[in-house]
Amino acid sequence: MSAHSSASATSPLKGYFAVWIALLVGTGLTVYAATLDLAPYNAAIALAIATIKATLVALFFMHVWHAGEKLIKVVVIAALFFLVLLLGLTMTDYAARPWS
Repeated sequence: MSAHSSASATSPLKGYFAVWIALLVGTGLTVYAATLDLAPYNAAIALAIATIKATLVALFFMHVWHAGEKLIKVVVIAALFFLVLLLGLTMTDYAARPWS
């Protein structure tokens, strides 16, 4: 019997459904946040929720969470670094604008 028999393998369906439910909750939060008047924080809240949802998709559905290759981890870390840089600079510009 091989080491990868079906008896020892766990089904990832529970994890996928948990992530799917988390994404649905995130979508509900996005819709609810859009109905609130948070003044200059509307864009920041929407981007934060979208970033969390995109991270869930990348980690679980794109199988980055259990990736063994170092190159994949380096690419993901670099992408997240530039995402944080882009969002940080965007929010800095957004916060510095004179609203009248």
